[in-house]
Amino acid sequence: MSETILEVRELTKTFGAASGGLLSKKTDGFVAVDSVSFDVLRGETFGIVGESGSGKTTLGRCILRVHDPSSGSVTFTPKEGEALDLADAPLDQLRKAWRKLRMIFQDPQASLNPRLRVIDVVGQALQKSEGLKGKALAERVGGLLESVGLRREFMHRYPNAFSGGQRQRLGIARALSTNPELVVADEAVSALDVSIQAQTLNLLQDLQEEYALTFLFIAHDLAVVEHICDRVAVMYRGQFVEVAETAALFGTPRHPYTRALLDAVPVADPRKRRRGAGAAEPVDVGAPTKGCRFAPRCPHATEICQTTRPPLRNISGADVLCHFAGEI
Repeated sequence: MSETILEVRELTKTFGAASGGLLSKKTDGFVAVDSVSFDVLRGETFGIVGESGSGKTTLGRCILRVHDPSSGSVTFTPKEGEALDLADAPLDQLRKAWRKLRMIFQDPQASLNPRLRVIDVVGQALQKSEGLKGKALAERVGGLLESVGLRREFMHRYPNAFSGGQRQRLGIARALSTNPELVVADEAVSALDVSIQAQTLNLLQDLQEEYALTFLFIAHDLAVVEHICDRVAVMYRGQFVEVAETAALFGTPRHPYTRALLDAVPVADPRKRRRGAGAAEPVDVGAPTKGCRFAPRCPHATEICQTTRPPLRNISGADVLCHFAGEI
């Protein structure tokens, strides 16, 4: 049985909330992540997919404490050492944990300092955590560059000398520099051309096997998620509405929103096209939240969907947030 490397429980992030005071009004704020719970198993690629505004990027940033969660827990269990609740950990413990928790960003150009040479961009964490410099630093950085398919001598260049795909490889090399166990990839290939996307995805899979990595893969492209992920969570307005193994989710989607997402994917063969609720509409972040978040767009919604939050049900191994899971 696979061990759990990340355990998230009731994680919530609210922006703009105010308790009120002498000169200010109390406001509830905007709930970007709403009581999300899930486990990530060591060695797997766990995907999080959803439309823009679903909360998936905010969730990833809360897990790594780029944003402080409003409530909930994020327990990281490394191979060596004790488990740590990242949501509540002091800064000194977080800094140690961040060596084993790394992030690959969406925009490789924006995430690389153009004033630094590659040896400093990729080796920055090594300089700080291990005190490496000179030949020792160059040797480590050169090895990292080779591991992502780049030449050692590239370490003396600046990021603007590289293509978009090469810059993303630099970002991957930087993420690998501290020998992490869990990597959060936030839209890591969405800014790349389709051909470069495929190369990068294959590289990530090779690196996962070589370095025994676990990936939390955040994306909006369903084809990418289907290609690389072992399990997938579908996120809508701050909540996971369905979590299942990849083949099951794409083959037999249980939640109406999951079906809507799949319906929106262009399919060349008319016989294989799906029909259902449209997912092309933007996420309505201002819609009522008393009942089911998807009720205003759901073709199966009834009165209970408008007034009561749905339970989480397990249907044939899939966790589905729907009143009528297994019936529709």
